[in-house]
Amino acid sequence: WPLSQEGNSPRHRLPSPAGAGQPCSGQADGRKVLRSSVREFLCSEAMFHLGVPTTRAGACVTSESTVVRDVFYDGNPKHEPCAVVLRIASTFLRFGSFEIFKAEDEHTGRAGPSMGRNDIRVQMLDYVVSTFYPEIQATHASDSVQRNAAFFREVTRRTARMVAEWQCVGFCHGVLNTDNMSIVGLTIDYGPFGFLDRYDPDHVCNASDNAGRYSFSKQPEVCKWNLQKLAEALVPELPLEQGEAILAEEYDAEFRRHYLSKMRRKLGLVQAEREEDPALVAKLLETMHLTGADFTNTFYLLSSFPVGPEAPGLAEFLTALMEQCASLEELRLAFRPQMDPRQLSMMLMLAQSNPQLFALIGTRANVTKELERVEQQARLEQLSPAELLSRNRGHWADWLQQYRTRLEQDREGAADEDTWQAERMHVMHANNPKYVLRNYIAQNAIEAAENGDFSEVRRVLKLLEAPYHREGEAAEVLEAAEPEGAGSTAERRRSYSSKPPLWAAELCVT
Repeated sequence: WPLSQEGNSPRHRLPSPAGAGQPCSGQADGRKVLRSSVREFLCSEAMFHLGVPTTRAGACVTSESTVVRDVFYDGNPKHEPCAVVLRIASTFLRFGSFEIFKAEDEHTGRAGPSMGRNDIRVQMLDYVVSTFYPEIQATHASDSVQRNAAFFREVTRRTARMVAEWQCVGFCHGVLNTDNMSIVGLTIDYGPFGFLDRYDPDHVCNASDNAGRYSFSKQPEVCKWNLQKLAEALVPELPLEQGEAILAEEYDAEFRRHYLSKMRRKLGLVQAEREEDPALVAKLLETMHLTGADFTNTFYLLSSFPVGPEAPGLAEFLTALMEQCASLEELRLAFRPQMDPRQLSMMLMLAQSNPQLFALIGTRANVTKELERVEQQARLEQLSPAELLSRNRGHWADWLQQYRTRLEQDREGAADEDTWQAERMHVMHANNPKYVLRNYIAQNAIEAAENGDFSEVRRVLKLLEAPYHREGEAAEVLEAAEPEGAGSTAERRRSYSSKPPLWAAELCVT
C-alpha cells in the first residue's frame, strides 16, 4: 500500500476553499511538530479500532530538530520538536485531486494547475477505477460513462456511510474541504479533530473555524457538498446531470439507512425496525443536548438500563446518568461570553447604523451566537444545582419511559427472552465504545512526549486498541475519575473512561 510521510502540520491548517492549494504549514517549511504527530498517530489508530474506515498510522518518528510555531496565532511563537508520521492507505488520492483540472473560477479568476488537460484526467480516472474499484471496471469495461457513473455512485455510498459512522461515535473532523476527502471513502488528514464530550450538535472542534462551517451537525451536509464538487470535477467523463442525479438518489438515503442501523444497535434494538425508531433517536439526542450529557458515556451506560415492567434499579440508573450530565460549573464555563462587552456593544451599534458594512464583515452569526451565550449565562446564574438536577431528571425520566416501552416491544418480538437479552447486551457492547481519544487524553500524552516520556503515548494507544466493553468486565457503572495525584497505569485507564476534567474545556485546537 502507498505510504505517506506526512510533513504537513494539520493543526495549523485554516479552512480553505475546496481544492485550493495550501502551504505545507504556517511557515511553508513542510515540517510537522510532535504535538500534531502524536494526535494524528493516536486518532487514526483509535478510529480503526472503533470500526470507522480510516487511513492508518504505521509509525511516529521523533526528531531532535525544532521548528517555530505560533500555536494560537496570537503573536507568541515558540520552538517545538519535529516528528514524522508514516501513514498507510490503499491510496491518498482525494476529491480535490480531480480539481486540478478546473476551469477559471468566475469569482476568483483562479484555475486548476492542469486546466484543459482532459487527457490526464481520463488517465487518472482509469487508474482509480481499475485499481480501487476493479469490480466496477469489470462490469462496465465497454461503457466508460456507465463505469464512471457506477464509480461515483459507490464513492457517494462509501462517503455517506463513513460520515454516518462519525456521527455515531461523536467524531468531528475539523477541516472538511475537498482535499481532505478520500476517493475510496476513508477518514483522512487528522488535524484539528475532536470527539464530543458534552453533546452539542453545534460543536466546532477547530478553533479557527469561526463560521462553524465544519460543526458536528453539519458534517453530513458538508460531505454531500464535497461530492457535488467531485461530480463537477468529473465532467465531461461523467455528465453533470447524471452525477447530480446519483448524488440526489443515493447520498441522503444511504446516510439515513446506515445512521439509523448503527443507532439502533447502540440502543440495543435487535429485532425488527419500527417506524418510531428515528424519533426515539432524535429525542435521545435532544435530551442529551438539554442536559449537557456526555456523548460517549451516556451511550455506554445505556447497556445497563434495567428492562422489564418490574425491573429493579431504575433509581440507581438515573443517579448514574445524572453524573454524566453537565454540572452548573461546566455549563457556565461552556457558555461564558467570548467577546468583550464593549466589543459586542459596538457590533450591535454597527448592525443598526450600517447593516451593509456589518454584513460585509461577516460577523452576524458570531454576534447572534454571542447574544445567545449572554442570555444562557444569565439563565444559568439564576439556576441552583438542585434545580438543575431536578430539571435533568425530568428530561431523562421522560425519554427513558419511551425507551423502556420500545425495549419491551423489541423483547416481545423475540422467541426467547434470555437469548434476546444476551444479544442486546452483546450488540450494545460492540457498538458503544468505552474509550475514545478525547482531547485531554491526547494532551496528557503530548505533554509527556514533549518531555521525552513516550510511555503515556504507548499506554493510550493500548487502551484505544480495545475501546469496547470486554467480556467479564463490570458494565453497570462507569469507573470513578482519577483521584488527584494518582499515577498508576490502572488509575490512568480508569479516568479515561470517565467524564473529562473541567480543564479539558479550555483546550484549544486550531
